[in-house]
Amino acid sequence: MQSAPSIQLLLDELERLPGVGPKSAQRMAYFILNSDKATAMRLAEAIVEVKSTVHFCERCFNYAESELCEICASTKRDRSVIAVVSEPRDIPPIERTGVFHGLYHVLGGALAPMEGIGPDDLRIAELMKRLGTEEVAEVVLATNPNIEGETTAAYLARLIKPLGMTVTRPASGLPVGGDLEFADEVTLGRALEGRRPL
Repeated sequence: MQSAPSIQLLLDELERLPGVGPKSAQRMAYFILNSDKATAMRLAEAIVEVKSTVHFCERCFNYAESELCEICASTKRDRSVIAVVSEPRDIPPIERTGVFHGLYHVLGGALAPMEGIGPDDLRIAELMKRLGTEEVAEVVLATNPNIEGETTAAYLARLIKPLGMTVTRPASGLPVGGDLEFADEVTLGRALEGRRPL
């Protein structure tokens, strides 16, 4: 069935969003069409607002509305520890744990030579500059536990260790409540390598 041109334009734009297929786009479009005008305008204004006010933090490259993000601007954070992450979206899950109280550095991706992403395409130079000017004792390489993340962490570890800082990586292994029989070999192997005394 052919949609009105304005509806088709909305569907096309919604389908550009990550993880949104034709059916999800259709559900969202019909929600917007069935909502009152004020609801639709709030959504449109929120999108325009975020695009006009949010930029990258000058220090860590997290999302910010001021020169520094809220984490970098906070006086309550432990400035001797920096967690290096691939993207700004990696910060909220770490923050939700309530365990990490240091600062962050967002690389803007991960090393992926097959896709043409090398060290110069990431914010590695900015990280090394921070490590040379800030009093950092530990760098937590919190990149994703996939091939690109592991490659990035290994590369960064080789650069940072000569500076005399402690370089760590979050432990990976078995999820709480998981059964050993369902764990894959890599996950189980990492859990055994990262074992700690009780």
